[in-house]
Amino acid sequence: MTRIVTDSSCDLPKGLLERWGVAVVPMAVEIDGVDYLEGVDITPAEFLAKMSHSAQLPKTSQPSPAAFEETFEALGADGPILCLTVSSKLSGTYQTAGLAAALSGADVTVFDTLSASIGHGLQVLTACELAAAGRPVPEIVAELTAYRDSLNTLVLLNTLENIVRGGRLSRFQGSVSKVLDIRVLLHNDEGEVVLLEKVHGRRRLMERAMARMRDLRPDLSDREVGITHCGNLEDVEALRASITECCHPRGLVVNEMGAAMATYAGEGGIIVSF
Repeated sequence: MTRIVTDSSCDLPKGLLERWGVAVVPMAVEIDGVDYLEGVDITPAEFLAKMSHSAQLPKTSQPSPAAFEETFEALGADGPILCLTVSSKLSGTYQTAGLAAALSGADVTVFDTLSASIGHGLQVLTACELAAAGRPVPEIVAELTAYRDSLNTLVLLNTLENIVRGGRLSRFQGSVSKVLDIRVLLHNDEGEVVLLEKVHGRRRLMERAMARMRDLRPDLSDREVGITHCGNLEDVEALRASITECCHPRGLVVNEMGAAMATYAGEGGIIVSF
């Protein structure tokens, strides 16, 4: 059977990864000069606590070629490997995995999810289901490509603080946004995160996100929905209830956002993929 490998930015619950036997290569994050491996020696809750007290925005980095190569070599004797990575437009992880695949000598196919966090994660789960059904790698890739191209992802930012700290917005603009209680709704556009609209207040942000979902896919009975969040379970539960009532998804996967994505989403941020 095809083995599935991914990087830790997929933000899937540990139990699901273990159930499907997914091998995870961790991303690295640096906070105040200390290096951590995502999901190995720092939890999402620990990361958020450290990020909130840090004067500098944490720095994330892709896994090394050696980390991927070691994983590929360890699994290569079991048969073909399919490795799904975070979007190549957000990280160099896809290129790094491709280099490691060539060096490993194993039968490895690297797939660019053109997504991040739970959008990436839902594709990993789809690949697992197809592999378990005995589908060969070319067929899995073909179905994954169609699924990836139909996937929608919304990003709800409750604060613009991390965008300011990362240099994507001036401190003056950030201060004005805070005074006016401006929240931001973004979406995934072919692997890049693009602004959809700015709204006033948390309640309006949730309303607009739900309106977008209903417009894009009013019936989700044949699809999974994934939600990740940065310490914002209250809004996630409200969103889960609204999605269940309005769109009737086949299933819902909810998890805390890992360090790689939380660095950009900021405290209270939510990502929804469907």
